[in-house]
Amino acid sequence: MKAPGKSRSRAVGPTKPSRQEAEDAVRILLRWAGDDPSREGLLATPDRVVRSYEEIFHGYAEDPVKLLQGGFEEIGGYDEMVTLRDIRLESHCEHHMMPIIGKVHVAYLPEKRVVGISKLARVVEVYSKRLQIQEKLTAEIANALNDVLHPRGVGVVVEAVHHCMTTRGVHKPGVAMVTSQMLGAFRDDARTRKEFLSMIYSRGQPGGDY
Repeated sequence: MKAPGKSRSRAVGPTKPSRQEAEDAVRILLRWAGDDPSREGLLATPDRVVRSYEEIFHGYAEDPVKLLQGGFEEIGGYDEMVTLRDIRLESHCEHHMMPIIGKVHVAYLPEKRVVGISKLARVVEVYSKRLQIQEKLTAEIANALNDVLHPRGVGVVVEAVHHCMTTRGVHKPGVAMVTSQMLGAFRDDARTRKEFLSMIYSRGQPGGDY
């Protein structure tokens, strides 16, 4: 049986390439694009690209399950919905490695404990800083919360613009993709689901500037 919330491994292959190998790969791509990596304006580009990759893909080095293992059990009998909306999303699609920009709304119904709201945002951050498809990202966030917190229910909604669709391919700017994952009471109880959606869209309909 798969361990709850098990994160993906950091490296795809048996060994992680060295920093020098990564920079050499960037130089190859620059030559493939038709430019000269030895010209002045591009001399430091391989180093900059590798450093930027360390930042935008740092989610492979973190475990979202550990982030959620702390919490508070002295909740004074609170058993209503906890919602965090409009969490900024910055990710990259695994098909074209182009940006996915949007926002995430997260909610859960606590059973015996709650977790700090910053931890909810951090879980979104960790999963988003990996190559992703939005559907899987949505499920990963919801499953991690469900597996670790053991709440009565979890709801996750993700709204995002995919640059692989807006700046290349079909070139359709202004199109946002919306995905959701409802577990427990959020799936089984229409009133709970309606309350969640009402909370996150009380200021308007899905979509907007990302």
